[in-house]
Amino acid sequence: ENIALRAAGTYSNQTYSYLVRSVQMKFLVKPVIAGFVALLMSAPVQAADKVTLLLDWFVNPDHGPVIIDQEKGYFAEQGLDVDIIAPADPADPPKLVAAGKADIAISYQPQLHLQVAEGMPLMRVGTLVATPLNCLLVLKDGPIQTISDLKGRSVGFSVAGVEEALLSTILARHGLTMDDITLVNVNWSLSPSLMSKQVDAVIGAFRNFELNQMEIDGVDGRCFYLEEEGMPSYDELIYVANKDNMDVNMLRRFLEATELATQYIVNHPEESLNGFKGTAAELDDELNKKAWRDTVPRLALRPAALDLGRYQRFEDFLVEAGLLTQARPATELAIDIGAQ
Repeated sequence: ENIALRAAGTYSNQTYSYLVRSVQMKFLVKPVIAGFVALLMSAPVQAADKVTLLLDWFVNPDHGPVIIDQEKGYFAEQGLDVDIIAPADPADPPKLVAAGKADIAISYQPQLHLQVAEGMPLMRVGTLVATPLNCLLVLKDGPIQTISDLKGRSVGFSVAGVEEALLSTILARHGLTMDDITLVNVNWSLSPSLMSKQVDAVIGAFRNFELNQMEIDGVDGRCFYLEEEGMPSYDELIYVANKDNMDVNMLRRFLEATELATQYIVNHPEESLNGFKGTAAELDDELNKKAWRDTVPRLALRPAALDLGRYQRFEDFLVEAGLLTQARPATELAIDIGAQ
């Protein structure tokens, strides 16, 4: 080593000593690194944290980020082993999280307000879809061309409570009341009930799903968008956890993985669609392709980000609508996991 240094030029004693030590360190580092790597390989691998995630419904493009998380390995990179489960009953996921039988559920902001008021220990910890998807759906060429045309008509619904409040607000803006319409419980059969003319309109239809389903079936539909009809905007799909026993560290890693997946979807919509539909044969159809296109722009780019004012406004709205007796602080409904 000394010969090589001398050949490079003339150095002061201090510089020469430094260079000699540097060269010596290069030869010493290799066996040290080799020994460290051998130690790592011999050490037991840290087991990933088990996480149970309950979907709100059967797998569909709304769940794109969590499916891509699994496919791209983002959950694994965060040390998470996530079991994604579709429910038999869409009403069950938040209840199971409240009972401590699952870690996270995908649910709906409007429902969260009512469930917390009922005493469920739930907290919004992240957002999946950051805009309303719900709409008032009618036949494009049918008798309902304006909301005022609903007078004396029937409206189908699937979830009592919130949807009635939403509908009441929309009607009032056009000089109608709930007494001017007939409500029909169609039990999740929203677009079929409309296409068969069992009802004249449906509330609760998702603009990225039912509209596309009708188009594929050869029937054109039209949406009246709630946020354009006097409704306070809200997060359609959110992640909820049990506020009494939630693992903040795990949730933070979960949301970091979800943010990476969402960025990948936005950057590579076609590749991510191929990855999504490649997970199950039933996802590879025209409906999911169309729904994917309409869902991507509505995904929360910052799943952990929280607008407390948005939650407070919707809480106040539900009080005004008579569904809640008093408004609670938004901090009792939602949390900024990244700030914990």
